[in-house]
Order: sequence, then structure tokens, then C-alpha cells
Amino acid sequence: MSALLWALVALPLTVGTLLAVVGRPVDGYAPGVAVGTAVAALGLAVAVAFEHPRVEAPLLEGLPAGLAVDGLSGLMVVTVAAVTAAVLLFSVADIGPSEARARFFGLMLLFSGAMLTTVTATTLPVLLMAWEVMGATSWALIGYWWRDPERGDAANTAFLTTRAADLGLYLAAGAALASGQAGSLALEDLTATTGAWSDTITAGVIAAAFGKSAQLPFSFWLSRAMQGPSPVSALLHSATMVVAGAYLLLRLEPLLAQSGWGGQVVAWTGAVTAVVLGLVAVAQTDLKQLLAASTCAQIGFMVLAAGTGAVTGGTLQLIAHAAAKSLAFLVAGAWLTALGTEALPALRGAARRHRTAGITFTVAALALAGVPPLALWAAKDVLLAGALEDNAALYIVGLAGAVISAVYSAKALWFVWQPVAVPDDREQPLPYAARLPLAALAAACAALTVTSFPPVRDAVERVVGGGAQPVPHLWEFVLSGALAVAVSAMVWMRGPQLTVPSRISAWTGDWLHLENAARTIFERPVLRLADALAAFDDRVLDRAVEGTALGSVRLAQWTNAQAERLVDGTVEGVAGGARALGRWARRPQTGQLHQYLAQAVAAFTVLAVVLVLVR
Repeated sequence: MSALLWALVALPLTVGTLLAVVGRPVDGYAPGVAVGTAVAALGLAVAVAFEHPRVEAPLLEGLPAGLAVDGLSGLMVVTVAAVTAAVLLFSVADIGPSEARARFFGLMLLFSGAMLTTVTATTLPVLLMAWEVMGATSWALIGYWWRDPERGDAANTAFLTTRAADLGLYLAAGAALASGQAGSLALEDLTATTGAWSDTITAGVIAAAFGKSAQLPFSFWLSRAMQGPSPVSALLHSATMVVAGAYLLLRLEPLLAQSGWGGQVVAWTGAVTAVVLGLVAVAQTDLKQLLAASTCAQIGFMVLAAGTGAVTGGTLQLIAHAAAKSLAFLVAGAWLTALGTEALPALRGAARRHRTAGITFTVAALALAGVPPLALWAAKDVLLAGALEDNAALYIVGLAGAVISAVYSAKALWFVWQPVAVPDDREQPLPYAARLPLAALAAACAALTVTSFPPVRDAVERVVGGGAQPVPHLWEFVLSGALAVAVSAMVWMRGPQLTVPSRISAWTGDWLHLENAARTIFERPVLRLADALAAFDDRVLDRAVEGTALGSVRLAQWTNAQAERLVDGTVEGVAGGARALGRWARRPQTGQLHQYLAQAVAAFTVLAVVLVLVR
């Protein structure tokens, strides 16, 4: 079975890379190849989920590359593969032939493959590599229509925000390596660290998870991510990148519990995000922005579950949310394609004109609202049972977040089902490739409810592991269900008259002004520092370098002049002396024999005198 696990991650990564690299020449074949690959990956995911294989390969000395499928990752790989297949099937109709289909479907497969690698990674090096590929492909997908500067800016914002938080994972890996207590940097060995090293690892993991899952204060990047194609939003928000942080916290729940403080920080951040981002969703007048804010809020429940140790409830919430949110985004994309708008007032009657989309969107919205008997109603109670056992205040905040989810979900439903002034209730059918995944996801929203009740819940608890989980009482199911129904009915009856107070609306409508705050606190000071350093470089360093160069040139010129004069004079003096000596030496050379004889006699006389005197 190890070969199947390698194939599970290698298949989408390889096919996705080939499609993205080859590009436009294979646009016509890309949808079929991508959907076939996604379906094959789903089959492989189901197979490995039952067999639980584990593989390892050499990567660096002492740091092997490990992949494994256990209970939690087994549920995740099936969820990721199933949602990917549904989204890609819908994309066949949504991404037209005029678009760069090979690039789109290739990047989507790469994105999915990176997520599959993330959830099956057993060591930090593999997790980091998959984490990086997922971030890079998300940037490319959000900026898919890169010729639009606004979309490119949105992709950059999302990428830089998540990358800043991702530094926490590098900090955690560095601390684990420096401590020498985590062995081969296996995730399961991180709990072996102690003291400050353990706290550093915990803090790094939490920061990276909050950034990836768009929890406070990183939530604003998810708003900008809406600039990408609707299928990208459906995949990114439901079962891949945005839930990767929540999955990591659920996976490393023992590390949070060991720290003594990590669990509380995570739990309260998730609970507050569920409430505050729920209010942000209520204030939105754009459907995709409403759904984006609801993603932050719904993932807040998963983060709350990780902080309180309710791993089973968090996992059930993750799976149910994946079905509901991918369905909601796909329908929103279908309406955008058909009507050319995302604004809620302009979507009045959309559900009446597109009945299949309208009915399936209703299922997704009611599931997000927590209306029984749909899956998120029961799953939320399973995780809130853990919050109640941990802290009653935490439970109340979480329940308030669940109530707010009913408000924004019912608000969206009210707009899309309201009749318009000039009625046009004729159904406009969707292509079959679009209807099939919508129907399947809607069915999943209802069918997954059984996973929150015995005996299926007990089986999930055994599969996920982590010890006995808190069990919700009957009154908890009744209370949350009754609140969801009552609040939804109230919103439906009052419609747009149910408004958020202006002060809160101004604050929440722009996503708490978090992006402006980030730009003020981080971007602008960094840019000013960069400008100051650039000015220092231009005015000080450049001038210093230019002055040094000019001085060197002048010194070289002076040295050249002085050396040339000295050397030339010496050479000329030697040459003149040699010429004079030559002229003097030529004088005795007359060619007359008696002069040579006289010169010889004189020379021998001098020699004789010298010999006599020396003796």
C-alpha cells in the first residue's frame, strides 16, 4: 500500500505540473485530464484511508521525508480529494474555452496535491515544503487573471500576509532542530521538547496556523482572495489552504495541551473569530465577501475545538464545512457567470431563475446556519461540548457565534429568493457538469449529519484517537437547533429591516479595517525605512563610492605621471651613458697597427707597475 500513498501525492502534483508547464497547446484536453486525475486521486484516497500506510524516504542526513495516513489524515485526504473532484468537475463548465484552461487546471491540481502532502506529512521538512507549494499556487490562482492590476494586488496581499505568518513554522522547525529533543523533526516528537523550546515551537505553530486559516488578526487576506475565480474560492475556502491551519492545530493538539497556555490562546482566538467575523459577514452586501467572512467564522469553531481538545468535533466540523462552503461558493460562481454580479441586492430572484442552484444554495446556507438536520448543526454541538467542559464562558461565546452564523446565512437566502420588480421566474438550467457536483455536495450536507451521532461518532472518535471526547447532551442539540431555526425565521421575516447598528456596520463592513491597520503598522513603516535606506544609498553610499573611485582615478593619474617621469629619466640616462661609453670605446679603434702596439705597450706597462706595487 505504500505505493498507493506515493501515487496519491505524486499523481496530482505531476499532472498539474505538466499541464501548467505545457500551457495553451493542451487547453482542450486539460479539463478532462484534470477531472480524471482528481477522480483517480479520490479512489487512491479512499484506499489509503482504509489501509493506513506509512512511507519514508531519505531527504537530508538525519531528516527523512515521511508520509503517513492515520485516522485524522485519512478522513482529510478523502475530504480534500472529494471536494477537489467536485470543484474541478464544476470548473469544466465555469472556465470557458477562451481561458487558459491548462494553466488553471494544472495549478488547481498542484494546489490539491500540496494539500494532500500537507495532511499526510509526518515530518516538519516535508510539511514546510508542501506548505510553501500550497502558498505559491494559491498566489497564482488568486491572481489567475493577472492582467487586472487589482487582482494581482489581491494575490500579493494574500501571499505576503500568509507568508509573514508562515515564518512561525520556520521558527518552530528551527527551535525543534536546535533543541535536539525532537529527533528527526517528526510531528509526533514535538511534544518531547520541554521548557522554552517547547513554548517557542508552540508559538510558531500557532502563528502559522492562524495566518493560514485567516484567524484574527490575519483575517483580512481572505477578503482579498475573492478576486480569484469562483472555483478557486470554493476549493481554497472549503478543504484546502484555509483549513490547513485548523488541521495542523487539531493534529498537534497534544502540543497545545502540553504547553499549558497554547490551548487557551487557540480556543479563545477561535471563539472570538467566530463571533467577530460572523458580524463582519452580517455587514456584507456582496455574496462572496459574506461567504469569505463566514469561512473565517466557521474555521474559528475548528480552532476552538483544537484548543479545548475536542478533536473529534473539530474534525466533523471541518468535513461538514468543506461540503457546505464549497457548494455555496460554486453556486455563487454560477450566479456571477449568469448574472454578472455578486451584490446581494442585484441577486434578488436568482434562486427562482436558477432553481437547481437556488435549491442547492439553500441547503448550503441552512447548513452554515446550523439548522437541523443538516451536518453543521450536529457537528458544532459536538465541538461545543468540549468547550462547555473546558469553560462555560467559552461555550457561551461559541454558541453566540453559532447564532450569528444563522443571521448571515438567512440574510443571503432572503435576497436570492425574493421576487424582483419585473419577475422572470423561468428556470435557467445549469450545464450537467455543473449540476452533478452541486447535487452531490448538497446530499453530503445532509448525509454527514449521521457522523455526529452514535454509533458513527464513536467510530470516528476511535479513528481520530486522542482519548475520550466530551459527548453533547440532548438539550445542547435542541438548544442550538432551536436558536438556529428561530433566528433564521426572524431574519427571513424582517429581511433587510434587520440591520446592524451603524457604528458596528461601519467597523465590520470593511473587515474591521484590519488591512488598513496592517498597512499602517507594518507596510508603511517598512516602505518608509526602505525609502530612507534608498536615499542613504543614493546620497551617502553612492557619493562615497563615486568619491572613492574619483580619488583612485586621480591618484592613479598622478602616480602614472610621476612614475613615468622617473622611469623614463632613468632609462634615458642609462641609454645616454651607454652611448657615451660606446663613443669613448670606439676612439682607440683606428685600424692603425702602430697605435694598437702603443696601446699594448702602455697597458702592459701599467700592469707591470701594478704588479710591482702590489708586491
